[in-house]
Formats: sequence, structure tokens, C-alpha cells
Amino acid sequence: MTLPLPYFEVDVPIHSADGLRGVHVFTGQAASQSAAVQAAHEVYDVARAAAEAGLEIPHGRPDGWGACGYRPGWEPDWAAAKAGPWKSPYSWTDSAGFEL
Repeated sequence: MTLPLPYFEVDVPIHSADGLRGVHVFTGQAASQSAAVQAAHEVYDVARAAAEAGLEIPHGRPDGWGACGYRPGWEPDWAAAKAGPWKSPYSWTDSAGFEL
């Protein structure tokens, strides 16, 4: 019996040409942190290519990775991406200053 892979969260800093900043969060199953970043990057690249071609963005792979949208004009900083075990849908926030 094969155990399921653990779920990871990948937080990728993003910035716009206007100087705005944010974080794009991806989640899914992976064998390691580096595999999680690779999977997140792959689904981002697929989403970007689909959006730029005017096609529907594919949602979700069997391992849980997927993109729900693409924001033209925003660029991810993949070198600064951080991956870790997924614990909470709000773990990327600093609860001070945010109302959820």
C-alpha cells in the first residue's frame, strides 16, 4: 500500500509593473519541498500559456496542483518561493492587520 504524499503550500512573491506586491499561493501533494516548488511552477506556466492563448486555464491535476487564474502584468519571483507543509489556508498571512 502506497501512502499518499504530503500536502505542501508554495508561497510565491509577485509584483506588478505598478510596484504593487503580493503573494500567489499554490497547494498540492509532493514528495519534497523542491518538488512542490517545481509542481507550482509547472501549473503556473500552463496557466499562463493557456491564458495568453485565449484558452481556459486547466484546473487541478490528480496530485492537487492547479491554478484558478492568471493575472497579466504580475510577475512571480520563483527564486524567492518558499515551500513547506500545508497547515492552514491563511498561513501566508500575518494575522495582524488582516481581516479574514
